Amino acid sequence: MTGRGWRRLTVQNWFVVMIAAITIVVGICTVVGAVMLERTNRLSDHLTDRLSPARIEGTELQTVLVDQETGVRGYLLTDNRQFLEPYASGVVAERRQYELIEGLLRDRPDLVKGLHEIRDAAAAWRKEYAEPLIADKQAGKEISAVRAESGKPAFDQVRALLAAQNDRLSKARDDARTELAAVHNLRNWAFIAMPIFFLIFGVAIAVLLRRAVGRPLDELRVASRHVAAGDFNHHIPAHGPADIREVALDVEAMRTRIVAALESSREHEAMLSSQAADLDAQAVELRRSNAELEQFAYVASHDLQEPLRKIATFCQLLAKRYGDVLDERGAQYIHFAVDGATRMQGLINDLLSYSRVGRLYDARRPVNLELKLDKALQNLAATLEETGAVVERPDALPPIVGDPTLLSLLWQNLIGNAIKFRHPDRPPVIRVECEQVQEKEWRFCVMDNGIGVEPEFADKIFVIFQRLHSREAYSGTGIGLAMCKKIVENHGGHIWLDTSHGGDGARICFTLRTDTPSAETRIAAATSSTRGSSS
Repeated sequence: MTGRGWRRLTVQNWFVVMIAAITIVVGICTVVGAVMLERTNRLSDHLTDRLSPARIEGTELQTVLVDQETGVRGYLLTDNRQFLEPYASGVVAERRQYELIEGLLRDRPDLVKGLHEIRDAAAAWRKEYAEPLIADKQAGKEISAVRAESGKPAFDQVRALLAAQNDRLSKARDDARTELAAVHNLRNWAFIAMPIFFLIFGVAIAVLLRRAVGRPLDELRVASRHVAAGDFNHHIPAHGPADIREVALDVEAMRTRIVAALESSREHEAMLSSQAADLDAQAVELRRSNAELEQFAYVASHDLQEPLRKIATFCQLLAKRYGDVLDERGAQYIHFAVDGATRMQGLINDLLSYSRVGRLYDARRPVNLELKLDKALQNLAATLEETGAVVERPDALPPIVGDPTLLSLLWQNLIGNAIKFRHPDRPPVIRVECEQVQEKEWRFCVMDNGIGVEPEFADKIFVIFQRLHSREAYSGTGIGLAMCKKIVENHGGHIWLDTSHGGDGARICFTLRTDTPSAETRIAAATSSTRGSSS
């Protein structure tokens, strides 16, 4: 495999290659060990199961042939037939010995050839000497000493062949023992070399894996730690297997993006620092403006109302003292002046109350809405009795976290608004509803049977000083529902006109939470109220 081919390998591929190499090496060592064991077993079996038994059977064959020769000579000398029994049994035993030895030496043709020579020589001795002499002796013929000794050379040849065969068997056995010892030594050295080879091969694999996998991982880890420690300009090297290089390239790309984002954030930080300085300047200006507004509120509540009270008082004194002198037009002018001063006082008071929402009244604690509703109804008791209004309320209202004064004012404005805009042909009926819409959030509705509101004015009725009717028809400054909107939004809820209400009158709904609204919610509410005021 070329260098580029190695670079395409992943960590998993490297381990697969290493496992394959180990498997091949283990297979080779297993084959070598098996061959060594098989050769050792084969030599051992050949020595113990063939050569040694053949050597023993060869000695037994020699004994059998010697017994035949001794039996023949004894019979010829003594004419005693008992000497023929060793000869006869020896012949039978000889055949059996040939078969046994030939079976043991069937894989050694040279030794089998020697055995055949012994067999042929023994057969020739019996044919040419033993059998004829035995037949003549049994026939009663006289056997001379010379003839009786004539078979000795032939049998000496058999003895010589037996000795040569035994020597060959001994040499074969010794050679087998020598080869077995050599194979044993080779096997032992092979088994000693295998662990050493495995150790060397394992060390080589460990070194290769270290260079190919471990070192690139270490480089990647060290470089990543440099970057994690804040050295974002430290380059991430991409070495090693393909997947590690891909990870390194991804980390390098991430580092590059981080550096770019860091540069961008530094630019943004500089811009934010500049904006913060501007905001600090605006905050100073805002505090100055708030101080002026506080001063204006003080002037509006004291200095502006004092001349209005004087105007109204002196106009009333003029009407009382000079009423009989003034004509009808003069009395009407004085009435207009008193009415204008009185309305101006009411408008200033309502405007001050609206500005105090969320600024002076902002206590946050659990509030019992039932008690606040009771207080609002007590404040409206005279109006309720005068108009014959009926207020239907739920059995229980949930506790709300908020400002007690503002929540009481919320109920008072909503119920007072429902009474004010009642239908002239029926007594007002006002129903308060309550329903949980989400966890820690409740929806409340105030529904009446009055003159109602057209859907196109659903947003206009919550804008400060926006009126749908003339002052002659309905009194007031047009700030009541705007006050309700500011109170609800300051508590983290929202208020709206339910345009889907199909019955008579109007249905105004709002939401309140059972926990303290977040700062973001309150800021959004303040912003929304400010926009409503400016409109």
